Amino acid sequence: MSATISLLPPPRDPAVPAARLSLKAPGTPRGLLDGAWWPRSRDLLRELPDLTDALDPHWGRVTRIAVNPTHWPVIPRKVPVRGHVVNVGWFTTELDPHKILLLSYGVGRWDLMVIPPETRPAAAARLMAAVSDPTGALLTASALLAAEEARHGDSSAGQVQDPEEAWEFEGGASLPQAAALVLARRPGAGS
Repeated sequence: MSATISLLPPPRDPAVPAARLSLKAPGTPRGLLDGAWWPRSRDLLRELPDLTDALDPHWGRVTRIAVNPTHWPVIPRKVPVRGHVVNVGWFTTELDPHKILLLSYGVGRWDLMVIPPETRPAAAARLMAAVSDPTGALLTASALLAAEEARHGDSSAGQVQDPEEAWEFEGGASLPQAAALVLARRPGAGS
């Protein structure tokens, strides 16, 4: 028996909009963040093709990305996207856990806030507007998420999900944090 592995990204449902993305207007001072991205899952293989489809025509070909592995359960070294391959790296202390760094030959470096997929739509809309506002405060991605939670208290951003919630948001793959939470809740754990 033989197996076939496709190097093309999975086909996208045309009824679902591509990347949920908000970028600062051209000519706006860069600041700490250049925009915000609200992926539908924490699966880079599934999410990166739509992100690069949205960015490549405006920024030039995205060739590399870097993430913090805190919120990405699997980090592939290479992700096939339409027309090329994106190399993926990760940094634990140098990169905000709620940020993705993108590199392209055409524009250089871009920093996007990653709004957790489980964030409620109203909170995500406020975060995307705050990041793309040219007069907004200079805050890190994690600081913006914390401010959203403090101000509105309805953002589920950054909260650990129970295993069932993780299953729903991750397309069947639970988060390592959810597994750790389950272990921590067991009687006698941590004593």
